[in-house]
Amino acid sequence: MASKFNPGQFIREVRHETSKVTWPSRRETAITTVMVLAFTALAAIFLFLVDQVISLGVSFILGVGG
Repeated sequence: MASKFNPGQFIREVRHETSKVTWPSRRETAITTVMVLAFTALAAIFLFLVDQVISLGVSFILGVGG
């Protein structure tokens, strides 16, 4: 049989669990953000280049496009 939901107990448990979390410092957050942006830019450039190569290949094979 399920126990009755107690909002007060739930809030206490949530606060207890969040006190266990190790939060990143401001410096760690900034470094991680810069890394994500850099890798996103690199991935965008890579995908752009792959798209251009495939486009040229398709144009060459099919003889279409400008």
